[in-house]
Amino acid sequence: MVSRSNTGSANRIPRTHGEPVIIDAHSHVHDPVHDHIALLDEAGIDRSVLFGTRPHPERATDLASLKDELTVLHETVSGQTDGYEEAWRELHNACADKRFIGFGKVRLDRAAEDVEREVIGRGFQGIGELTPPPGQAHQIEPVLQAAADHGGLPVVVHGFAPTTAEDLATLAGLAPRYPTVPLVISQLGGLNWMTAIELAAQTPNLYLDLSTANVIFAVRLAIAEVPDRTLFGSDAPYGDPVLARITVERVTRPGAVRDRVLGDTLAELLGL
Repeated sequence: MVSRSNTGSANRIPRTHGEPVIIDAHSHVHDPVHDHIALLDEAGIDRSVLFGTRPHPERATDLASLKDELTVLHETVSGQTDGYEEAWRELHNACADKRFIGFGKVRLDRAAEDVEREVIGRGFQGIGELTPPPGQAHQIEPVLQAAADHGGLPVVVHGFAPTTAEDLATLAGLAPRYPTVPLVISQLGGLNWMTAIELAAQTPNLYLDLSTANVIFAVRLAIAEVPDRTLFGSDAPYGDPVLARITVERVTRPGAVRDRVLGDTLAELLGL
């Protein structure tokens, strides 16, 4: 389990010599970006996968402004797809800092074009976080084809509500058609975490990111069932990088499995 120390940078979780790379597999652009970097420093995280975003809950100063940002979030995860240009611009600017590993979101009806332009063209290393409308997870198939056409780019799909258990089953059914593509279900499938773990255990290229898991037992069980395909993630700014890392370290022992979850598996997928 991570601990704090009075040595080194203020509030930073110290790392010992030879400690493996730590990569947050799930985060969103912050406004301002330097606040996110401060969170990574505090948690002892080397790098973070960064997704574009329309809502910015970190901007909220009271309940009313938070509700406004969450209204935008609801529109996004319900499959309403306006606002791409601004999100792409913010993501591109944030990824000028090499602490971040850019993943580009693409329009499901223009997958090939957007992957070429907004992922490959910007030097990003994956695709996501995709938010197909609930009950419509099959719409991501053109994205999987485009990812396969570009050497097997990782694809991350929103896993929490309004994504359904049936959507998770659809994703697991699509994954074997594109075996070179690591398909990641984010947020451990939300309330459907048991279904997500079962499906991942049966599907060799289906991965789970552990961000915003509902209960710590879900994280423990996911790692036990698919230790080579579970990825540490915070979902910052919705989650906290320090707490997310502590959660993984709470349910694992020091060693190879913990190292894989905290960064080694993702580093292999991305060729880092």
